[in-house]
Amino acid sequence: MDRHTAEPTVEQMPGERAKAWSEHHHQFSAPSTYVYDFVWDMTADAEGPFCTDVDGNVLLDFTSHVAAAPLGYNNPKIMDEIREFGALDPLKIAGQDFYAAGGWPPEDPEFPGPTQLMDRLTDLTSHYDMDTVFLSNSGAEAVENAIKICYAQGGHRAFNFDGAFHGRTLGALSLNRSKRAHRKGYPEIGGVVSVPYPSTDEEYERKWLTDGPGGNVVADKLEPSQGVIDPEEVAYLIMEPVQGEGGYRVPHDGFVEDLAEIRAEYDVNVIADEIQAGLGRTGEMWGVDHLDLEPDVITSAKGLRVGATVANKDMFPEETGRISSTWGAGDVMSALQGVLTLDAIEEYDLLDNVVTRGAQFRELLEDADMPNVVDVRGRGLMLAVEFDTKDRREAVVEAALKRGLLTLGCGYKTLRLLPPLDVTEREIELGFDLFESAVHDAA
Repeated sequence: MDRHTAEPTVEQMPGERAKAWSEHHHQFSAPSTYVYDFVWDMTADAEGPFCTDVDGNVLLDFTSHVAAAPLGYNNPKIMDEIREFGALDPLKIAGQDFYAAGGWPPEDPEFPGPTQLMDRLTDLTSHYDMDTVFLSNSGAEAVENAIKICYAQGGHRAFNFDGAFHGRTLGALSLNRSKRAHRKGYPEIGGVVSVPYPSTDEEYERKWLTDGPGGNVVADKLEPSQGVIDPEEVAYLIMEPVQGEGGYRVPHDGFVEDLAEIRAEYDVNVIADEIQAGLGRTGEMWGVDHLDLEPDVITSAKGLRVGATVANKDMFPEETGRISSTWGAGDVMSALQGVLTLDAIEEYDLLDNVVTRGAQFRELLEDADMPNVVDVRGRGLMLAVEFDTKDRREAVVEAALKRGLLTLGCGYKTLRLLPPLDVTEREIELGFDLFESAVHDAA
């Protein structure tokens, strides 16, 4: 497949093989969130945003596997070095508690692994005075360890935000406020206080600001004379720099300024959940880099290929075994992919590409006369289009699929667009044309 000339080609979606594969899969699989019967053929041609399914359809993937494949499929920017690495066994080791060397010296071995991944992460968060990393397997585990180290600092209360999604382990699940199905019937961590996440002027003024002693819904609760929560009981405040599952909502500037004041005045730890917004997706390495807010902890995963909880060493418990994971980040190949992804972002100036191509895509979406579109929003290549109804959004996802464009829903009636970080001008134009046609078809 030549990425420079490839185009989506669809005869039937889903095809007969995809239907058969899906039926076979569901004989064994527990119910989950299956968006559509797209079955990627791992043995067929694929590069960048282009992939082939089991029926031979060529598709343009603007989901990036929900940002977990930041460079798309088989991208030579990382695959050339991965092929040199070759195969070995075991790939799965106790990566946080055992050491693995891919050559010498440890500062720059032939094949980087967990040690080098942590080295790069501390370098990329040094402007927040972060110098220590705990690796894990997933974003949920990264969040789980972030809240654990904050609780270990003291306090049993926490603030989260309406629309939030932080993972599916029971601790992280307790912080979700995006869909009832995520939490219904499950036990939860106590002491979590949910407050609005304003993204517009109207939301900021109506839902966040108050006439109370603190001036906003959080400061009111913490205010010394009239508040109802002792600030010393608050272990952390956790936020997504751009809400993901909640609808790709960008925080209001005034709201962010208020959070910074609350952090400074009441010494509240701020956790930036960068699982989806981090790793260059917004045009900065971290989504929080756009905000006038300094985090105390950063969580990363998805595009990093492993989970990571990053903070200053003073945030982490000194007692060994307080946080631990037998298989944490023990996948040697995943750690290698994480390092190569970070290196590719720097080597190929992909942050600049995200800004340029994101602006191109957003301008096309905003200037188009697309019926039933309520809003276009996002940062960089973390873009969303909101429709008038949920049914309309679903119809657009289906119409786009039949044209060979893979998209995903988020929020209640919003559709997200996540091209690879090195997406080209031609690929943006191609994806937009397919998307615009799908919107008109759904209308």
